[in-house]
Amino acid sequence: MATFDVALTADRISAVGVVTERGRTEIDARGMAVAPGFIDVHSHDDFAVLLGPTMPFKVMQGVTTDVVGNCGSGVVPYEAAVRRFGRIHPGATPPSWTGFGQYLARVQEAGPSLNVAVLMGHGSLRAGAMGLEQLAPTAEEMNRMRAWVREGVEAGAVGLSTGLIYEPGRYARTEEIITLARELGAGGGVYATHMRDEAGGLLDSVREAIHIGEEGGVPVQISHHKASGQSNWGKVRDSLRLIEAAQARGLDVHADQYPYTAGSTSLYAVVQNGALRRDSSGAVGSLSGDAVLIASAPKHPAYEGRRLGELAAEWGIDIEAAAARIIQEEGEACFVVLFSMDEADVRTVLAHPSTMIGSDGVPAAGSKPHPRLYGCFPRILGHYVRDERVLDLPTAIHKMTGLPAAKFGFVDRGAVRPGAFADLVVFDPATIADVATYDDPCRFPTGIRAVFVNGTAVARDGEHTGARPGRALRRGGAPAS
Repeated sequence: MATFDVALTADRISAVGVVTERGRTEIDARGMAVAPGFIDVHSHDDFAVLLGPTMPFKVMQGVTTDVVGNCGSGVVPYEAAVRRFGRIHPGATPPSWTGFGQYLARVQEAGPSLNVAVLMGHGSLRAGAMGLEQLAPTAEEMNRMRAWVREGVEAGAVGLSTGLIYEPGRYARTEEIITLARELGAGGGVYATHMRDEAGGLLDSVREAIHIGEEGGVPVQISHHKASGQSNWGKVRDSLRLIEAAQARGLDVHADQYPYTAGSTSLYAVVQNGALRRDSSGAVGSLSGDAVLIASAPKHPAYEGRRLGELAAEWGIDIEAAAARIIQEEGEACFVVLFSMDEADVRTVLAHPSTMIGSDGVPAAGSKPHPRLYGCFPRILGHYVRDERVLDLPTAIHKMTGLPAAKFGFVDRGAVRPGAFADLVVFDPATIADVATYDDPCRFPTGIRAVFVNGTAVARDGEHTGARPGRALRRGGAPAS
């Protein structure tokens, strides 16, 4: 490993190589790796960056830029955003905003510890325009959504996201999404999609995402690429071939992934998609009671950390009835961890050059979140790079930094070079590790020496410094005004 110095001046990297001038603050990083700050391309921290701006669960694992607004859960209009994010942050009502530009201003005012970029969530746009109607939008409703997207493009949002298994996105036809994607225009950002089906219909869903990108004239980002349900394991080889074929035709299409065999979503969505039925062929596959772990039940914290099947047996009912009981008690605020994926698939997707990294962490109120919230990026570097050798270190770092910076339009980020913003992670490749587990998920990783955001240390030697130098980013990397 080459030895070199990295000098920071204000918020930028001023020199890389041999630096003879002494610094006001110096870190002896011999034996360490110095990497660009990690970019989490798939987060659900839209409200968290306002309500808890120190963001320890992200910056302590080396994340310096957070892309919010995924899976169709967006921040505009404000009233729809409060309803959607009320599931994650019950009762939260941050200071209001009237558009994406004002949301970015609210982020800047909050002063988070990391940078924040925003996607426009189609589910919130649709809910704001037409509620939960299971119909195609009228011309007036469509124009309302198009106007919000145009405002978002002007404000510097990094693209449009959909959540096509969730209400109300699941009611949108392909043409509706294409119409909105066209509003992004040249350079207006990506189309990021939680597809309609990640189980038996995985390949058709990938085809739809690619079709939207080609017809809409926009880059595509497939969210949390996976195949759910044992009967579908192995299909990722075919979905990756679809991505490769689209790339060969000239489409800018990629995916993101979290490095675990379990996912996480709301229990309401699991039930709505029929995953607990024995004959299920739903969008998230078929799940047993043992495959569903309660992560967040704010009104009944004793449920957290327990399996749905265990609770059903205790109550003397089947798992569908147990889920219905929990939803009646908790509403949509109950989040669960779902064990539905194959380790071989995880490795196949991770090794593919189309894949970048996104935690998909849900900062809900419960005590047992998916461990990806705290450990996603160190898990790649420790488990899959050092221990399992699925990737080499430079490739893994590129998937977390340079590749997403190029995809989402973050200029002067994602690289260690003079002139780039000083978003940096100093870590020990020999010891970096995720220590968050499903039983004990709220644990910071080991092996990270320091994290810098815009030239300021936000973490040193396993401790958050309390600094909040993050910025709201517009597409193109410039700070939001």
